[in-house]
Amino acid sequence: MLSIRRSLTLAKEPKDLFLFLCNLRARCVSTDDYDPPFSPLSKPTKPPKEKKKQKTKKQDQSSELVNDLKIPVISDLPFDFRYSYSETNPEIEPIGFREPKRFSPFGPGRLDRKWTGTTALASPEIDQSQWVEERARVLGETLTEDEVTELIERYRHSDCTRQINLGKGGVTHNMIDDIHNHWKKAEAVRIKCLGVPTLDMDNICFHLEEKSGGKIVYRNINILVLYRGRNYDPKSRPIIPLMLWKPHPPIYPRLVKNVADGLEFEETKEMRNRGLHSPALMKLTRNGVYVNVVGRVREEFETEEIVRLDCTHVGMSDCKRIGVKLKEMVPCVPILFKDEQIILWRGKRTGEEELVTL
Repeated sequence: MLSIRRSLTLAKEPKDLFLFLCNLRARCVSTDDYDPPFSPLSKPTKPPKEKKKQKTKKQDQSSELVNDLKIPVISDLPFDFRYSYSETNPEIEPIGFREPKRFSPFGPGRLDRKWTGTTALASPEIDQSQWVEERARVLGETLTEDEVTELIERYRHSDCTRQINLGKGGVTHNMIDDIHNHWKKAEAVRIKCLGVPTLDMDNICFHLEEKSGGKIVYRNINILVLYRGRNYDPKSRPIIPLMLWKPHPPIYPRLVKNVADGLEFEETKEMRNRGLHSPALMKLTRNGVYVNVVGRVREEFETEEIVRLDCTHVGMSDCKRIGVKLKEMVPCVPILFKDEQIILWRGKRTGEEELVTL
């Protein structure tokens, strides 16, 4: 029995010794230097006083921004503010409005200009010659050929990050602000034009240069590169108040009359039927490039009296916009919009024009 007890005590002694050494090591080693494996690193805690200071700083900055915002906004730009500059004609007056004139898209009391339902009129005291001189100063000296080729090579490709898409709205008011935002970090901006505005690219180029103050250095079909100028300073950019929503378009006179000018009712009806059964000159796609449409229609009118354009899947609203532009640019007379088909009549020619064609 004595031998068995001694063997049990001897068997327990190594375990007790191991536990004793572990406890001794835990007491002697400081807890600060002890870092077990896979333990997460503790983030340094900031004193509560610093957090309060940061909150107070943010509140001060926000209060400064509110105090710096001056309402109403005063802009020295010498032109009337419109939703679209390239797709509206200020000479044509609307016959009605879909919303009251007091609802300005710039917000109530946020602009010093009066909203007439279509435009925010500029002050007559603004000197336009000063704007022209300022634009010439910002553009500076003309670019050399090497500078132009380098600028074009940098911004004309499709993978350019500084790009603005121009859709059926044309050159809109808020697009001018987007151009200046790109000009903060880039010398030029790439503009890709699609849809109805591409019928008249000259009009787009004119309004982009006039409203933004830049210069177009590259133009290829529907791709433009708009340069900001040598002396452009983002800090002294013009004040462009933003439109908070898209205004409802006003009501304009009817584009297609029941009886076309110069024709009788039966003649107008016959031409419409003949146009619907004639082969289509072109088939237009939705948001396509319509650069060569005007030239093709003019060539067709030299031999034909009626032209049909197939605008399937384009939409009736875009069809009417296309008809308005073709009426002014060709010129011609739209006589029918039906099932997304545009029927155009070249109009009556004088005796001199008939002799020249013969």
